[in-house]
Amino acid sequence: MSHTSPVNHPRAGDPVFDLHVGGKLSVAATPLEGKEDLSLAYTPGVARVCTAIAEDPALTQHYTWVPNTVAVVTDGTAVLGLGDIGPAAAMPVMEGKAVLFKQFGGVDGVPICLDTTDTEEIIDTVARLAPSFGGINLEDISAPRCFEIEARLKERLDIPVFHDDQHGTAVVTLAALTNALKLTGRNPESTRVVISGAGAAGVAIATILLEAGVKDLVVTDRKGVVSSERTDLTPVKRRLAAMTADLTGRSGTLAEAMAGADVFIGVSGGTVPEEIVATMAPEAIIFAMANPDPEVHPDVAHRYARVVATGRSDFPNQINNVLAFPGIFRGAFDARASAITEGMKLAAAEALADLVGSGLAEDLVIPSPFDPRVGPAVAAAVAEAARQDRVARA
Repeated sequence: MSHTSPVNHPRAGDPVFDLHVGGKLSVAATPLEGKEDLSLAYTPGVARVCTAIAEDPALTQHYTWVPNTVAVVTDGTAVLGLGDIGPAAAMPVMEGKAVLFKQFGGVDGVPICLDTTDTEEIIDTVARLAPSFGGINLEDISAPRCFEIEARLKERLDIPVFHDDQHGTAVVTLAALTNALKLTGRNPESTRVVISGAGAAGVAIATILLEAGVKDLVVTDRKGVVSSERTDLTPVKRRLAAMTADLTGRSGTLAEAMAGADVFIGVSGGTVPEEIVATMAPEAIIFAMANPDPEVHPDVAHRYARVVATGRSDFPNQINNVLAFPGIFRGAFDARASAITEGMKLAAAEALADLVGSGLAEDLVIPSPFDPRVGPAVAAAVAEAARQDRVARA
């Protein structure tokens, strides 16, 4: 794939940079063996296909790559744990995302890094690009703009729009938590959950857990529990407070929230002191998902928790979005879905949880990304949910 010899690049010898030489993607074209093939693929033959699509736009689904292609779109403002590094520096991540789409879902991904952080410009640009794609995967756009951008694009477009930092994380978290609760003999309705981090992932995780039956849930940010008692909340956090802390009557600091809690879910990047972790309920569940440094290091977490998960691949139970987004888009595309519904996300989480099966154990509450069953299982569940939710067109 590379157009540059690894020995010639500025950081030759570093395996990370060697792998990225020339980028991680290329275009695989239909082979053209001679002038007859050329006349079919391009002029004059292509004119017949164009005319047919002009007369019946639905033929795009059969005679272009559009229905199997997703735009991977960012403005570079919230990239991994690196933050606002800009569109150019975000490209290696967007390329990587496209590689994962292809590897694990058979979906063609096109990385698009936008040189604007203006909400209106992003929405308008993506909407104008939309006819070239079967779906839009929003990536690494900072909160709170990401919420409005996704919501308005979903209203404007009739193709799946999915902000993976929110919903991919939420789906995999729910799958892992479903199995962790089973292992510890808990049920969602009576489980106390604390989420640290009220950004994109925290909001989405809270939303999907509530839909899955969790009732006693609070979300914290740097100033403590997100509740309506506070006067500094954004509109998104006000809605979050109404769904969570306001219903439980809980408020105060993270330490106060975690005392006696059954589950801690970290998507904040902060650090939780061991003395706070020690106050959790017996056989606690700790998902410390910040990268590269978990909010609670697994060595500490295991002293107090029965089930521990992180976002890292070098510890058991990796909460990795790659378990979700390729299969979700594969299933959406297979059903020719006009949107990705809450039901489709819940179905994806259930399919992931079910794959663990009889192997369920403290160090196995979520399958490996390399389990070949993952993509097909998620895709099938999502496609069926799309039909049940009446957004399928095939």
